Amino acid sequence: MADPKGFLKITERELPAHRPVDVRISDWREVYEDFDRATVTRQASRCMDCGIPFCHNGCPLGNLIPEWNDLVYRHDWGEAIERLHATNNFPEFTGRLCPAPCESACVLGIDQPAVTIKNVEVSIIDRAWEEGWVRPQPPAVRTGKKVAVIGSGPAGLAAAQQLTRAGHDVTVYERADRIGGLLRYGIPEFKMEKRHLDRRLAQMAAEGTRFRTGLDIGTDITARELRANNDAVVLTGGATVTRDLPVPGRELDGVHQAMDYLPEANRVQEGDTDTPAITAQGKHVVVIGGGDTGADCVGTAHRQGAASVTQLEIMPKPPAKRPGSQPWPTMPALYKVTSAHEEGGKRVYSVNTLEFLGDESGRVRALKLVDVERTDKGFEPVPGSEREIPADLVTLAMGFTGPQKEGLLEQLGVEFDGRGNVRRDEEYATSVEGVFCAGDMGRGQSLIVWAIAEGRSAAAGVDRYLGAGAPSSLPTAIPPTARPLV
Repeated sequence: MADPKGFLKITERELPAHRPVDVRISDWREVYEDFDRATVTRQASRCMDCGIPFCHNGCPLGNLIPEWNDLVYRHDWGEAIERLHATNNFPEFTGRLCPAPCESACVLGIDQPAVTIKNVEVSIIDRAWEEGWVRPQPPAVRTGKKVAVIGSGPAGLAAAQQLTRAGHDVTVYERADRIGGLLRYGIPEFKMEKRHLDRRLAQMAAEGTRFRTGLDIGTDITARELRANNDAVVLTGGATVTRDLPVPGRELDGVHQAMDYLPEANRVQEGDTDTPAITAQGKHVVVIGGGDTGADCVGTAHRQGAASVTQLEIMPKPPAKRPGSQPWPTMPALYKVTSAHEEGGKRVYSVNTLEFLGDESGRVRALKLVDVERTDKGFEPVPGSEREIPADLVTLAMGFTGPQKEGLLEQLGVEFDGRGNVRRDEEYATSVEGVFCAGDMGRGQSLIVWAIAEGRSAAAGVDRYLGAGAPSSLPTAIPPTARPLV
């Protein structure tokens, strides 16, 4: 453990400050100020000798949180990164993007502010990169077995790195022009600068993982060809079918899915173009959906110079504190103000969109809204609450309904579960021999930490399969039916 009395002596929860709003919305750099390591060490000392570390259970990866908190407190950062990498391939991703269910399960969080687990995590990996402690780990022996990983998001990258280190010849296929999936084109630069992704990909390439981009498997390469040329296939294509809003006016120009809008902004940062194909500059922007993707749209619109930004959510405003219906150690749904919300705009809860209104040219000009109340029958409109708000650009950020079935999945003939996701067994094997599945494609839309956990677990299943059932050197798989504490 860290300091036995640390949580008694240091009761305040300290996190990095955000850069001033007027400064950060003029660039696309990450929003945080530098954070000194002495403060990180003090915060790590708050980790208790709690007997049963519920943070382990709250974290789908089973991160050894008390161990690396203790090591940071003792200034043994080199060993801390070893313990962190033991369970997490990409802590620089989770340390920036994960909503930290581990902190919701922190025992100290029962009656004090939880330990700043996420910030300690990202501080460890950032220092490890700075010190040169993160090096390629190529396998000592090659098995000669070939594995194709379809999709290069966090699940695919985790599976690929584990399988490469086990000695297999791994090729990651991505239909976009760059590797990374949503890490590349879905996450804005101000939440995670892509240099973090690029240096990890360089490490993976040095270990022997091969990457092929611009290939739509199922079209450019058929499922039959894929299986014929590989000993195993891992499906990690994500839940890419977006939830739509089929109301009058949906066809108007200026109404876009968030996953059409956000990648365009990221392509500017990649240097592909000077101006995005879809821009919020000078426009009244409405974001429909109150989750993280919606917040990403809000922050992007601010940086593009929107005239106004309004975010709509059909659900009621969440509580500020943990309600009795969501007891510790579950991860509660609480009201949170992200860095994007600090930058301005308006958030409207308990409201439903009835219609998109257009002008004579066929472009959206306004939304027709109505307030709603949640009842046993669903969301009921509040009489007399209909109104219009201006909108020149609308982004739909209402989540995803499942994987794309047309193409590869249909050609493979895999079975689906009751939710429309790819069915897997305890080894992450699908109904098709030699084909495995991890991440959102099998789990449904979920957290980045679950994607990495499932990628690692699927790799263990693949390794055992390729070894004809022999014990695997990779970590034991977690059951795909496992659910987070939410």
